[in-house]
Amino acid sequence: MFLLTYGITAILINIIPGTGFMEQMVQAIKTSSDPIGFIEEIHGPVIDVACDRLPPLHQALFCTCDRQYYLFEVYRHLDAKRIRAIALHSTGGLKRGITVYDSGGPLRIPVTPDCLSRMLDMFGMPLDGQPPLQTTEMRNIIASPASLAETVPATCILESGIKVIDLLCPFIKGGKTGLFGGAGVGKTVLIMEFMHAIVNLHQGVSVFAGVGERIREGHELWHEMQEAGVMPQTLMLFGQMDESPGVRFRVGLSALTYAEYLRDVMHKEILLLMDNVFRFVQAGSEISGLLGRMPATVGYQPTLMSEVAELQERIISTRNGNITAVEAVYVPADDMTDPAVSTILSHLDTTVILSRSQAAKGIYPTIDPLRSSSKMMDRLFLGDRHYEVAERVREHLARYEELEDMIAMLGMEALSEKDQRVVMRARKLQRYLTQPFHVMSSHSGIPGVSVKLTQTLNDCEAFLRGDYDDTPEEQCYMRGTMQAA
Repeated sequence: MFLLTYGITAILINIIPGTGFMEQMVQAIKTSSDPIGFIEEIHGPVIDVACDRLPPLHQALFCTCDRQYYLFEVYRHLDAKRIRAIALHSTGGLKRGITVYDSGGPLRIPVTPDCLSRMLDMFGMPLDGQPPLQTTEMRNIIASPASLAETVPATCILESGIKVIDLLCPFIKGGKTGLFGGAGVGKTVLIMEFMHAIVNLHQGVSVFAGVGERIREGHELWHEMQEAGVMPQTLMLFGQMDESPGVRFRVGLSALTYAEYLRDVMHKEILLLMDNVFRFVQAGSEISGLLGRMPATVGYQPTLMSEVAELQERIISTRNGNITAVEAVYVPADDMTDPAVSTILSHLDTTVILSRSQAAKGIYPTIDPLRSSSKMMDRLFLGDRHYEVAERVREHLARYEELEDMIAMLGMEALSEKDQRVVMRARKLQRYLTQPFHVMSSHSGIPGVSVKLTQTLNDCEAFLRGDYDDTPEEQCYMRGTMQAA
């Protein structure tokens, strides 16, 4: 209940002596050289500072007021003597004339392998009521991606144990997947199941970034992950919805910095989950407006493409390990041509669409198999068998969708014998691609299952051959393999 009782803002503002790296920053302020200037104007989260010397862009600045410490990030040089910064928490209590200090570098966070099983904020401060991370190692959250010489290309898929994903829109090891879905279609459940798969199938770790999350959702997700048993190999970071746009804009980079550290130190499969990337774009749009920039297409910031690329291009694999990203993306007005959605899509390897119509039919997970796709659905990458089975399954499902209206009006008897056979097999394939999840077993009472890709291919081939033509549809629903059925 710590998360509900104490807000993230309270933890940021009230610096308690003896709390590890935050104490080090406080001491750095106290022992720093001459201050660089003073606050000249305050407009909400925007702070204008009159400076004796200009700090570089993205430098972290500090000030103190009424025994509280405030942190800013430099975004703009207004002239030779003034800079404009964004406050990284509430500016209540600040006033003109307060002395501002230079931290000596950009925003930094503490890194240690002990960060696993913890819930932190953007600065690495605890939100779970436990002691702060005990470490002296710090990393800048703004960094360049690994060089091309160090990167490793995608060579195989990352099996999730989820039949419909592994078959029709497989995750790429070291790639980026977009999870498009609205509220109530199973997005959080899918994210938790991905974490379970990484921990149990690949002995990896997960880093979750809540970008602009409601504190209620974060609290529930934290408890659900503990109950599912995946928290010991998981790190969670939250940038709360009511926090400064600077925090919501940078929490994704903090999570990525932790993922890069765990990749380089632990040499394991890293699953980076972000919910929601669209809120990252919204935070950037807020900052752009606060800085006085003219809006561009559909009101978005003119720096949209470079800001998204700054985040996405660091999600890469090296010889030390892989970072596989799963990013939830909100689609405004269900318009996939929205500039923000199009920009994010250009960086993704796999697109997974969650459909409310699938949920209405009782198909879980609610993934639309025809709208979901992967750039790696290629015969040379997947192999002949996987590619051919996936294409034939997709053909059957597409033909069934074409005939649904005719079946509703005229009945199955109006179809040709061939179409009747296709529809019958497509309906069974549709139900076969449902699956009970491990993380929901305590709620549904159905034990969760993970299915290997080879077994999924075997079962789908059997459906397509007609081996299960005499099997009732209900025996295909919410099963693992057909042998289990």
